[in-house]
Amino acid sequence: MSRQQELARHERQLGETREIVGAMKAMAFMEVRRLAQSLDSQRRVVETMNTAAADLLSYFPDALPSPVGELRHVYLLIGSERGFCGSFNESLVERLEECLAREPVRSDAWPGIIGWGRRLCARLEGHPRFVAALDGAALADEVNSRLQQLLVRLAELQGASATALTVLYRDPQRKAVVEDELLPPFQGLRNRVQRYPCPPQLNLSPATLVRELAEEYLLQSLQKIIYLSLMAENQQRMQHLEGASHYLDEKLDLLHRKASQLRQEEITEEIEVILLNADSASMPRDQESLQGDNERDKGDANR
Repeated sequence: MSRQQELARHERQLGETREIVGAMKAMAFMEVRRLAQSLDSQRRVVETMNTAAADLLSYFPDALPSPVGELRHVYLLIGSERGFCGSFNESLVERLEECLAREPVRSDAWPGIIGWGRRLCARLEGHPRFVAALDGAALADEVNSRLQQLLVRLAELQGASATALTVLYRDPQRKAVVEDELLPPFQGLRNRVQRYPCPPQLNLSPATLVRELAEEYLLQSLQKIIYLSLMAENQQRMQHLEGASHYLDEKLDLLHRKASQLRQEEITEEIEVILLNADSASMPRDQESLQGDNERDKGDANR
């Protein structure tokens, strides 16, 4: 294969890679736009439920039972299902180690770690406290089905013991890993000031209502957190792929210049060959013409 053909093949391969990277970046951008729309409504749902719980507990503080006994602490890490997102998962693992360093020394296997997302779980394999690996959501459309699997796994781990759940995820606005304590629920809402002169009229007992509200609040809060993590993941993926696009564009431009330079050199060599061949073909005729002139000159001298 000639040098020209090799450069053309390499340029074609890089061009195909550039198209794939561009398509992936466009998909990440579209996912960020979709998530931005869903997050607005999801935030309002969580805030409304939190306000309702605060109002309810201001009148019925005993409806929220205090945790009994020692809590089994679980860390839930919301990582990525796909790659090309830079140090997204590494930052979560680093924050987890900081959290574990603050935990008291215990003889059992707790606190436990749940990983969400195959890319993250691959980095957690072999960790002594890693208790569950769950497939994450690559798209917003997959969140609901994956979330149901997560809730089932949490219920299995909890069993008859009370659980303290801390979620680690990347926040797209803070550009950092955030810790949210979701279980036990509503612990910071005790002894709030009553905003209304009369207590609410309930069809359920306050304890039942708080328990059901807490279950729904956990679901909606996890959904909001997963949306936030997905947005942060896709934003980081866009940034990562943007750098790859610039690199590929520079390589393609360099290959194009090399190919043009090589073509000019080949053209120059072809012209030189043509000129050499032309000179070689004209030399015999010039010698014959010179010999004829010499013979004519001799004949004229004899006469």
